[in-house]
Amino acid sequence: MNGYWAGFAPDAQAVISALTQQVVALVAEVRALTACLGQDSTNSSRPPSSDSPFASRRRVTPVAPPSGRRGGGQPGHTGHFRALLPPERVDVVVNHWPSTCVGCATLLMASGAVSLLAQEEATADDVMRLTGAGFVDYVAHQVTELPPMRAVVTEHRLHRVACLGCGATTRATLPQGVPAGAFGPRMQATVATLKGRFRLSCREIAELSDTVLEAPLSVGSVTTLCQATSDALAAPVAEAVATLPHAVVVNADETPWKEGKARPWLWVAVTALVTVFRIASSRGSEVIKDLLGEDYQGTLGTDRYAGYAWLDVAYRQVCWAHLTRDFRALVDRGEPAAPLGTTALALIHQLFTAWHQFGAGTLDRAGLQATIGPIDEALAALLHAGQEHPDPQAAGLCRALLRLWPALWTFAEVAGVEPTNNAAERALRPAVLWRKGSFGTRSADGARFVERLLTVSATCKQHGHSVFAYLTAVCAAAQRGEPAPSLLPAIA
Repeated sequence: MNGYWAGFAPDAQAVISALTQQVVALVAEVRALTACLGQDSTNSSRPPSSDSPFASRRRVTPVAPPSGRRGGGQPGHTGHFRALLPPERVDVVVNHWPSTCVGCATLLMASGAVSLLAQEEATADDVMRLTGAGFVDYVAHQVTELPPMRAVVTEHRLHRVACLGCGATTRATLPQGVPAGAFGPRMQATVATLKGRFRLSCREIAELSDTVLEAPLSVGSVTTLCQATSDALAAPVAEAVATLPHAVVVNADETPWKEGKARPWLWVAVTALVTVFRIASSRGSEVIKDLLGEDYQGTLGTDRYAGYAWLDVAYRQVCWAHLTRDFRALVDRGEPAAPLGTTALALIHQLFTAWHQFGAGTLDRAGLQATIGPIDEALAALLHAGQEHPDPQAAGLCRALLRLWPALWTFAEVAGVEPTNNAAERALRPAVLWRKGSFGTRSADGARFVERLLTVSATCKQHGHSVFAYLTAVCAAAQRGEPAPSLLPAIA
């Protein structure tokens, strides 16, 4: 080859060298573009909702071979049925009694007894007295139905009366407890719940109020009620935010938002006590610093976004689910990055197997640490070798993870820390759906409504409490001119 090359003229050699370099560059560009075309939720930060419904779902772990059985419940499978409500929740009991025997058609009870038992709520003593039976045997069939719904409208007439003594006229004032506005606290809380929890538009809420509740409501009134609720929630939400610097573990994430022509960011911070949302103009680290405090001493679970790099790696936990996507992307890039990604995915699968065993109680913490020790060593060796990988994306990933190395294993040492950032990811999901349905907000007041309602809704759901009941209490207090009830005692 060298002999052939020496036989080319210098100009030809220069052209060939230039074309060779161009081919190498174009191959790298094609590889990068092909990887972009193949991006989905398994190998990038794209949400699952962006995946094509016709694309087959790729799995990181091996799929078991087909069993040959048809789909659905298998013989011997324990069925799942709607549970009966407890007796104290039943409003009406109607007894039905058989009149004749299915075996011989004998009259089972006198017609008078049948009539009595059908009309009254029969007790066990009634049954034995009228039928001679020594026990009560029945099958409960519960039917849940809504009563006709119609908003109750109360008209307060403020009369004016003239004094017989001096002739002055006096008009009555609203008694204490009567709202000064046109809507009561339950109506206001209903509107705020439909908007902030179930993400209905203002027009949809107005239509629902008119057609279901027979309570005409304008779009402007919906906005006014939502703003009043947001104002009433300012203090409880601020109290929830104040708990973040003292939380032992926080999971945080952020997603783009839209406010008019601006492009702010929606942040979320999840602790064991509260879930807090904040719409900020920046994606910079100052937002999370403001929420947690620059001297935060707990553990912060996040992805690898640089906005969290201000915190020492000893106080961080990097999300392994994100790392799975990163290594899956290397596999999808093909050679030469694929072998490194495949090996790393196998190690991650072993790690999550150990973590699930720890969660199921089959491994204690010492056992977890002992199990992931070899995984730690194998992954470290893989990353150190991968720093000089010919694929620049693979080499960059290896170097980045080695810089964050202690933050990969915090979950094995600190109680309450998860290896993934799923808590924050799940908390953001309703907010993302709200953004897609409403295209964001138009004003700062709208942004405050979003972050406060998201905070209250997620925190109440986090602890199994009714957001509607809490909002009703908040709206009632605001209409009485009293401080709003704290969100924290309600979930303690």
